[in-house]
Amino acid sequence: MKTNWLDYTLLTLVIIGAINWGLIGFFRFDLVAFLFGNLSWLSRIVYALVGIGGLYTISLYGRIKSGDEA
Repeated sequence: MKTNWLDYTLLTLVIIGAINWGLIGFFRFDLVAFLFGNLSWLSRIVYALVGIGGLYTISLYGRIKSGDEA
């Protein structure tokens, strides 16, 4: 299975999003809002990119499965 720069970039964004949700869940601390402002245009871009990354990583299920069969 060949991974490309897009896989690594979006997986990194998904990990950042997961860490942010963990911080929100455990400590009620939103790191993205802290760094970029509460729903500022920059924080909204970060949230949108994390969401797109999450949707994109759904494709990993199919690619991992097809990689195992090779």
